[in-house]
Amino acid sequence: MLQESTAIDPLAVARHVLEVESDAIRSLIPRLGEELLEACRICIAAQKKQARIAVIGMGKSGHIGSKIAATLASTGSPSFFVHAGEARHGDMGMIIAHDVILAISNSGETEEIASLLPLIKRLDLPLITMTGNPDSTFAKAATINLDISVAEEACPLNLAPTASTTATLAMGDALAIVLLEQRGFKEQDFAHFHPGGALGKRLIVRVEDVMHTGDGLPRVAHDTPVSDGLLEMSKKSLGITAVVGDDGQLQGVFTDGDLRRTLDRRVDIHETPISRVMTEGGKTIRQDALAIEAVRLMETHGITALLVLDEEDHLVGALNIHDLFRAGVM
Repeated sequence: MLQESTAIDPLAVARHVLEVESDAIRSLIPRLGEELLEACRICIAAQKKQARIAVIGMGKSGHIGSKIAATLASTGSPSFFVHAGEARHGDMGMIIAHDVILAISNSGETEEIASLLPLIKRLDLPLITMTGNPDSTFAKAATINLDISVAEEACPLNLAPTASTTATLAMGDALAIVLLEQRGFKEQDFAHFHPGGALGKRLIVRVEDVMHTGDGLPRVAHDTPVSDGLLEMSKKSLGITAVVGDDGQLQGVFTDGDLRRTLDRRVDIHETPISRVMTEGGKTIRQDALAIEAVRLMETHGITALLVLDEEDHLVGALNIHDLFRAGVM
């Protein structure tokens, strides 16, 4: 039965693990060169042919490969993961002409992947390998090999994949980001692949997607008594109402702050037209602006609601900070 050791210093062990893994990543830097550039050229050429990157791995390398495939896909390089064991039993059918194979194996001798090499050769597919042994079977069979060898594992027995998997993951990130840069991948592209994520929402949700329109838009005429303006604000629950002229054009805005100032001045809210106590103009935003711009405008001016105009400066909507929270852009 395992017994807990009282002689070890847990924090010292943890620090050692991080130091070993940090060294493993740093050791990759001087090895970067023509091999990585060639791997990128292969991937770019495949993408121009509407092909994908098929990442193959087994065991811990398989877990890392799955994450690398996900990173590639989310940064604009079409990619998917194929479990090496399943590939031997039909999943190689997922791979089509012009696809690129990215095989990951620290030893470079993994049996399940080795059995796939003849098929990869027969399909005439480019083979990029990530191995910890440049003299391995996989490295020699590859179109290009990326050296991910490490001096030691963080495991005290030097057995459990730790530093080696960290180095592999880092090399995969390096490949993905170089490809991203070479293709001119932008924030808008990232949002396209992450429509449900926070960043995606910030980059694709526009003011017109979250604003209140029609009967939901608080709006009163310029000669409306302040008391009726308050009823409109209460009914629409945005903490704001637009004030418009006889022509329907925006003249100003009446807010909670204007109400406090009006009450401080002891103005008769039943007789005073709202145009006398409103804020002229007010802060507005265009309906086609990104919702995140509304957030910035509110933060800059210390306000919680905005009126929305179209390209011809017609009043078309309103929104407040709660709408932006619900939309997930802040």
